[in-house]
Amino acid sequence: MWQRMSEMQAHNIALLIDADNVDPNGIDSVLTVLAELGQVNIRRAYGNWAKDALKRWGDITNRYGIRPHQQFDLTRGKNATDMAMTIDAVDLLYQGKVDGFGIMTSDSDFTPLVTRLRQDGIVVYGFGEAKTPMAFQSVCTRFIDIKKLIATNAADRSNDRKKGARIESDVVDDD
Repeated sequence: MWQRMSEMQAHNIALLIDADNVDPNGIDSVLTVLAELGQVNIRRAYGNWAKDALKRWGDITNRYGIRPHQQFDLTRGKNATDMAMTIDAVDLLYQGKVDGFGIMTSDSDFTPLVTRLRQDGIVVYGFGEAKTPMAFQSVCTRFIDIKKLIATNAADRSNDRKKGARIESDVVDDD
C-alpha cells in the first residue's frame, strides 16, 4: 500500500534549447511531450539575446519558465553557444539530479553530447526540424520533428472541438 519515497518521485527532466537553431513556436508541444517522461524542472535556452533573430525566444522565456543563458559571439561563425550548452549538460549529468534530457536543436554538433549522455543510460529526446542531420537524430532515444508535432497537436485540438460540437448537437431538449 505504501510506496517508498523514491518510487513516488517523478523523473527530473532537463530541457536545453539551442535558441540559435530552432523556432520557438514548438515550445508548448515540446514541453507537453517531455511532461510524459517526468517533471521538466530545468528549462534553459542558450543564445546571444542581443541578436534580433532571438527576440521571439526572449518574449516567451518568462511565460514558460525558461532561463535564458546569454552567450556573446566570441568569433563570427563559431559555436560558443553550443559549447556553453554542452558544458551545462555534462554538469547536470555529473550532479546526478537529472533522469532525462530534451535537447531542442537542429544542429548535428550535439551528436557527441547525446552519445555521451546515452552511455550513462540517460534518456534523450531530440527536438528539431526535418532538416536535422541523421547523425543527431539517430543517437537520440527518440527524435521528434517539431513542425510535425505542432501539426499533430493542432489536428488533435481541431478533432476535440469537432467532437465537442457533435456531443452538443446530440443533446436533445425535452421541453
